[in-house]
Amino acid sequence: MTANTSLVTGASGFIASHVVQQLLKKGEQVHATVRSTKNKKKIKHLLDMQERWPGKLTLFEADLLAAGSFEAPMRDCSVVYHIASPFFIENRIHDGQKEVVEPALKGTQHVLDSVQKCETVKVVVLTSSVAAIFGDNADVLEMKNKTLSSEYFNTTSTVNYNAYPYSKVVAEKEAWRIYKEQTSPPRWKLVTINPGLVLGPSLSPTSESGSLSLLDQLLRGQLFLGVPDMWFAIVDVREVATAHIQAAECPDSHGRYILADSKTHGFVELARILRSITQSSRIPKNKIPNALVHICGPMLRLSQKWLRLNLSIPFDIDNRPSLDQLKIVYRPLEETLADHYRSWKSAHSVSH
Repeated sequence: MTANTSLVTGASGFIASHVVQQLLKKGEQVHATVRSTKNKKKIKHLLDMQERWPGKLTLFEADLLAAGSFEAPMRDCSVVYHIASPFFIENRIHDGQKEVVEPALKGTQHVLDSVQKCETVKVVVLTSSVAAIFGDNADVLEMKNKTLSSEYFNTTSTVNYNAYPYSKVVAEKEAWRIYKEQTSPPRWKLVTINPGLVLGPSLSPTSESGSLSLLDQLLRGQLFLGVPDMWFAIVDVREVATAHIQAAECPDSHGRYILADSKTHGFVELARILRSITQSSRIPKNKIPNALVHICGPMLRLSQKWLRLNLSIPFDIDNRPSLDQLKIVYRPLEETLADHYRSWKSAHSVSH
């Protein structure tokens, strides 16, 4: 029976909930870790899944910072999806080392230490990020053909500048180091999924995913004067979940997979699509001139350096491995944003 038991870490999170749901739909046994099984509100969507797929989903408590806490949940699993990691909005991080780098790094070490001890595990799929490949949009201009590619690692972020991207590159590099330390031939395979900005419907009513706060401000009408000329690599959460599962199931999957459209999308494009979906005049359809954004930078807690290296820099993305090897079909951005908005709206009607 061990063939189809998977462990999903951080299961109550935005991406992980979708991975759990897709695995259950395929009829698999899932072990899922959460910080606390007592926080019923936060794990309600997982409890609902337990009812819908009786006997298929087992919840465990585990703490990224506690060594050994993943050993019991991992027992008899053949695949480990390590998705749990802290996510913060950059300008709200006070102590990068303590808030993001240590949990990301220690969490990866603790999960992979358990993998080393657990003989049944054959595949580890690690959720990384495009942030492990580049820190600022300007970094991509230095890459071959000015195209984001999985052969690069982020070298410009530090614990004091772009601490979240730094935590992703540190954790991913550590995972590759531990993987390579196995005796040959390796018992378990490592694959990383490196998504862009992940949008789409949330299964969890309390998702605190930082990636959503920009859109949250947009949907609340806080950016009605206009949006900065920022560009994002974007992907739907459902494609990200599917990519995790395909990476585990495809015998030829290897290395790192960028999950995103082949081109970046401008913030103003997102705003215009959402304006037409919501019919709200509080959502702008115009960009704010860069000069003005630089002046307002301090109020947004964005440094001049960050603005200089990110404003008005779109780029291309090499997502072919995700298409060819993982057979991902990217849905239209309009559909992602419509579903994102619907889920945002229902979450806000619940909480207010």
